[in-house]
Amino acid sequence: MNIARLCSDLISIRSENPPGDTRDIIEFIRGFTDSLGISTTVIRGPGGRDNLVSRTVKGNLLFCGHVDVVPALIQGWDDDPFSGRIARGSVYGRGATDMKGGCASILWACRTLIESGMDLPADLAFVCDEETSGEFGIRRLLSGNLLVPCDCIIAEPTPPLNPNIGQKGLVRLHLTFTGEPGHGSLYPVKGVSAIMEAYSLLRFLGELHQKEYHPDDSELAGLIHDSSAILRDLLHMDETEVILTRLMFNPGLIEGGEKANIIAQRCTLELDLRLPWGCSPAGLLDVIRAHAPRAEVSVMGSMSAPSITPRQSRIVSRLLEEIGKVQGSPAAPIVQWAASDARFLRNEGFSVVEYGPGEIPALHAINEYVTIDSLENAARVYLGMMERYREQA
Repeated sequence: MNIARLCSDLISIRSENPPGDTRDIIEFIRGFTDSLGISTTVIRGPGGRDNLVSRTVKGNLLFCGHVDVVPALIQGWDDDPFSGRIARGSVYGRGATDMKGGCASILWACRTLIESGMDLPADLAFVCDEETSGEFGIRRLLSGNLLVPCDCIIAEPTPPLNPNIGQKGLVRLHLTFTGEPGHGSLYPVKGVSAIMEAYSLLRFLGELHQKEYHPDDSELAGLIHDSSAILRDLLHMDETEVILTRLMFNPGLIEGGEKANIIAQRCTLELDLRLPWGCSPAGLLDVIRAHAPRAEVSVMGSMSAPSITPRQSRIVSRLLEEIGKVQGSPAAPIVQWAASDARFLRNEGFSVVEYGPGEIPALHAINEYVTIDSLENAARVYLGMMERYREQA
């Protein structure tokens, strides 16, 4: 079995979230680690939300990957999204980039190290629900003290020369607006529309979006600026600095009203907010509540502030060196706008960097794929990190 076949096998094991059943893929990975003599434990969860973690935790270096993927409709795909087809130097299918490719590279690096006669100096964690809230995955492992704070690499897809050392904050809200119903022919002179109350909040968030946040820390400000340029070229978007320095908001789900001729008494809104450095989750929540007095506001999941692992930290400097060796060019860190399990790990004292194989524009997209070169190079970087932590622990 080569690394492309391993990635293909992982893709072919369905683990869409929702529903979030990861039993089959965790069992596959457990069989792989067992074959290498790596001692692991399966942590069972409701609805088949299973995780795999090292049985004896060393607390030196942690490799972490999530095995759940976003759903895929077959319409528009050239092949079955779960075929794991290998063609034209790539592996295709849902999760190829996000992030079964990364999981394959972790496992391949473990196999290469052990077959060379060395002991694995790292802990492993494969989790079930990064694509939702992390409640049954990384958050459960942390709350159960099944992991020890240490240096950590999450195999999320990144540009080949640019490990991700920080990410914006995340707040998800559920709001229920209450209006004063009446005959629709009298509005807006009489009555209060719950739908228009929700609309008013969205207009207000549009105003908040216009404010730019620039950190007082000149190093962080420079990193954000440099990251914007790298991501702009990668994604072919001119607005990357806007995305990194402003509040982003998405009204993902809205439902309201009872009938066309009734002033709406009720409207619900689910809102996704991404916070730049300098924007406080608690402060933003207070502002939203003040602007929406007719709404009951509840937090979905947990709020997280923007987070970052210092550029000077051991994990970052070592990883940059290993990437440079494998890629043959100097590596540089970036920050990004998406959220991952890194935020939960950083909150518990882990020094976290994301680095992994994949094609960023293919994230969650139709015909998602990962190149075999990307898989192999990431595995080489992971192997180099394992060797360094074995020698320099």
